[in-house]
Amino acid sequence: MAGILYDARKIKIYEMVKALCALAGESSQWGDVLWNGLLDDRELMEEMIYYLQHHCFLAKCRCEGYTLIDLFVHEMDIYNLIADSGKNTESCNKETMVLRAFQDMINMKKDPQRFQKKLSDGFGMDKYL
Repeated sequence: MAGILYDARKIKIYEMVKALCALAGESSQWGDVLWNGLLDDRELMEEMIYYLQHHCFLAKCRCEGYTLIDLFVHEMDIYNLIADSGKNTESCNKETMVLRAFQDMINMKKDPQRFQKKLSDGFGMDKYL
């Protein structure tokens, strides 16, 4: 078995992402889609590792001028609109918003114009993302 190197870093990160998904109430399948998106984007994976270590955003990754912080705030706005509370109550799961911000960035990098239009147009009277 000499010469075989085992790098468990990605396995550890995967386990942490899955645990975060469970904490946030997201399904295992949803977590796998997020994980595959992270594997395809080294810069976004770096953001996730930083978030897991520090519990805050590095905000280095950008798409069309937006960072994960912008997408997180957008997710909070969606929650506030749906919850009809106008503010973040104790029932608001911030980890869910974080994970959705990561998924939003993955989606935005795939189709920047469509996603940027949704961000700039706002919600309107009866719509949300």
